Amino acid sequence: MSKVVHADNSNLDEIVKDEPRVLLDFYADWCGPCKMIGPLLEQIADELPDVKVVKVNVDENIGLAQKYGVQGIPALFVLKEGEVVSQKAGFMTKDDLINWVQTA
Repeated sequence: MSKVVHADNSNLDEIVKDEPRVLLDFYADWCGPCKMIGPLLEQIADELPDVKVVKVNVDENIGLAQKYGVQGIPALFVLKEGEVVSQKAGFMTKDDLINWVQTA
C-alpha cells in the first residue's frame, strides 16, 4: 500500500499543518516529468518515515496551485509544520530529492 497521500483544496492544510517535514508535489496526469518522478516519490515515502509525501493534482486543484505559486510542474515543496521552507520545479533524481528534502 502506498504511503503517498493525495490531497486537495479541502484537506491539504489539515494534512500538512503539524507534520515535521512534508514533500509536497504538484503534478498532472498528462505531465511526462511528473510520471517519471512519481515512482521516486513512492520510494521516498517508503524509505524516509520522517517525511510525509503529499501529491496534489493541479488540474483538479487550480486554487491550491495558485496559492503556492506553481508555474511549472512537477513543482516540489518542502514544508515544515505547514510552512514552505524550500521549493524546486522539474524532474530530480532520487538521490537529489532525498538530499534536498533532508537538508531543506
